[in-house]
Amino acid sequence: MGLLEKWKMRELKAKAKRRLGATTGNRTLAAEGRTEEAEARLLQTETRIKETAAEIREKYARR
Repeated sequence: MGLLEKWKMRELKAKAKRRLGATTGNRTLAAEGRTEEAEARLLQTETRIKETAAEIREKYARR
């Protein structure tokens, strides 16, 4: 399992937590879910940026 898949699973878990909090009326749980969702998306973006930078370095590296 790659990093991107790991972060995607983390985002899905956070969505479930947010929905559970919203359904039960637990505002704290819903807020935690939203925070964890945002964090997971941020980590996915970081991973994509690093992968893209590595591809660019590899493609345009001076030889």
